Amino acid sequence: MGKITVETCSIEGLKVIIPAVFGDERGYFMETYHYEDYKAAGIGQVFVQDNQSSSRKGVLRGLHFQKEFPQDKLVRVINGEVFDVAVDLREGSPTFGKWYGLVLSAENKKQFFIPKNFAHGFLVLSDYAEFAYKCTDFYHPNDEGGILYNDPEIGVEWPVTEGMELIMSEKDRKWGGIKEYLASK
Repeated sequence: MGKITVETCSIEGLKVIIPAVFGDERGYFMETYHYEDYKAAGIGQVFVQDNQSSSRKGVLRGLHFQKEFPQDKLVRVINGEVFDVAVDLREGSPTFGKWYGLVLSAENKKQFFIPKNFAHGFLVLSDYAEFAYKCTDFYHPNDEGGILYNDPEIGVEWPVTEGMELIMSEKDRKWGGIKEYLASK
């Protein structure tokens, strides 16, 4: 038990994890994390903090990162559905400024591994969603950074449907784009 399938993405370092799910008439069972399986798949990081959030349809959180204390993240949805996005901010990376997105849901049970030095965000597609993630460093509130979710230089194609109202924090509406990010380095 506990085996996982790992898919690589078009941006090196990002990984989509599909856990083995064992179901019958009672429901299902799956291991959501097993250190040895993840280590064998190239994800040997030690996670030190688990977080969970709930949001309603149209909530867009991100694009966030930690500046001096970057975090690897392993994210998943335990209720509902989100469109999850990672943007490469690794200096010297051939995919710097590129993004990758996928749908994570309670139904598909996929997980998304996002290495350090990526900005991360998600848009809630279902009426309600619960989002859970593991981090390799603790959250430092004074170390927070962000990139504007709709920066045209990055061009994230958020699946905003007609009539969907985007709900964001004031902070997330005011981040600069990738040009401002580079100028601040």
